[in-house]
Amino acid sequence: MSAQTSGTLRRDAIGLREVLFQSITAMAPAAAVAASIPSGAAFAGGSLPLAVLIALVACLFTASCVAELASELPAAGSVATYAARGLHPAVGFLVGWGYVFVEMLVPPLLLLQLGFTTADTLHEEWSSYPASLWWPWALAGAAVIAAAGLLGVRASARFGTVLGAFEILVLLVFAALLVAKAGDANTVSVFTTSHTADGYSGVGGVLAGSVYTVLAFAGFEAAAPLAEETRDPRRTMHRAVLGAAMGIGLFYVVTTYAMTVYVGPERFSGFGASGASSWEGVARASFGLFWVLVFLAVVNSTIANANACANVATRTAFALARIRVLPRLLATLHPRHRSPVAGIAVQSVVAVGAVLGLGFAYDPVTAFLLLATVIVTVVVGVYIVVNLACAGHFLRGGRQSFKPVRHLLFPILGITAFVPALLTAAGIPVFDFVTELSAPASYAGPVVGCWMAAGVVVLVVLMRRHPERIAGTARVHLDEPDAVDSARDGAASR
Repeated sequence: MSAQTSGTLRRDAIGLREVLFQSITAMAPAAAVAASIPSGAAFAGGSLPLAVLIALVACLFTASCVAELASELPAAGSVATYAARGLHPAVGFLVGWGYVFVEMLVPPLLLLQLGFTTADTLHEEWSSYPASLWWPWALAGAAVIAAAGLLGVRASARFGTVLGAFEILVLLVFAALLVAKAGDANTVSVFTTSHTADGYSGVGGVLAGSVYTVLAFAGFEAAAPLAEETRDPRRTMHRAVLGAAMGIGLFYVVTTYAMTVYVGPERFSGFGASGASSWEGVARASFGLFWVLVFLAVVNSTIANANACANVATRTAFALARIRVLPRLLATLHPRHRSPVAGIAVQSVVAVGAVLGLGFAYDPVTAFLLLATVIVTVVVGVYIVVNLACAGHFLRGGRQSFKPVRHLLFPILGITAFVPALLTAAGIPVFDFVTELSAPASYAGPVVGCWMAAGVVVLVVLMRRHPERIAGTARVHLDEPDAVDSARDGAASR
């Protein structure tokens, strides 16, 4: 069957469970617990559970803003549409331009992690397996994600649901075992500032740890681009975005608490992402073959995250392509599955190209750090803009829709929480706990700058030649059939 360049995504294809896990898997809970959150231990030490709790509260402010906008503006363009409505269509275009770029880089980021994690583990178990043979696993992951995407949103979202449920279950069982083995060492003192790392005493150490932990929450908005394929999207999007942020935030708190009390708060500042003092290291040393499940949960998490972010990238690209601010080809849909086949093809090419190109030019771990820096820098910037857009949209809506706490206070608090995270991700040493980036991670800034400068050039050209296309970033296509039906009903009554 030939694809088509017109039409809509499959309506009413998925429900709350699938879109909830779309956001959950985009947050990569198992990978975040094992690899991302421990970075905060260098500052917060044994008070890391408190730092995670603070990060959860901080992220809920922005999650609330995204949920409010997703409920009001259910669109595949998601953050681009929110910025266009709340600020200006030109801002919406630039947000979409940057968001599509980095979301297309998330799958190769996770495929690199899949490759080197699997290869290193196999090499550790069987020395005859070369640690350099990481790339076949990454390519296999790319094939699985492409196949799931081509089969449509139902297949992709349900695949993500199964993967997400597995990794959460494994880590929760492990956390329960840790708490049980800790016995009398269980203590609520880890939710105070009394166990921070040397050199980062008190509140300062906890806040520094929370800044690094905030970055583990990225992805809670990933349900929003599936709005046009979701049943009752206005209600479902709101519940999915907030539910994912709250649910996974509490999951982070529980798992971090369990490991902290097991290892010991006073020794936790040396906890990390690898080695004996890590999630896999503890599992290997104390829980026999349970480490295999922990390893599988992390590998599973990389695939689930890549799958979710491929959905985000292809749907956002579709939304911008149908209004012709991106090439029209990206709006091509499969005639049966209604999946954006051209976008999936481009996504797959980008994934394979970035994985092999960067992975062999440097090494898979270094390539991972470079891509992670690019991605987090842009995504955190998008969160700041969305907070502004929330305030702008509801202030324009008048007194009836505007709620001062949700639509003004929360955006301000959300921006306050994410500005330090942005500076940390970009390696700008405004705070003493921020480390300047070294090459090649330091190339992330110029890469982002060049991409956004290209976006400004495209924006200027479109504003001069096709201003109606830029204005189209503010359209909520899901509303248009309703408007047409209402007009027909009115004509019939006359």
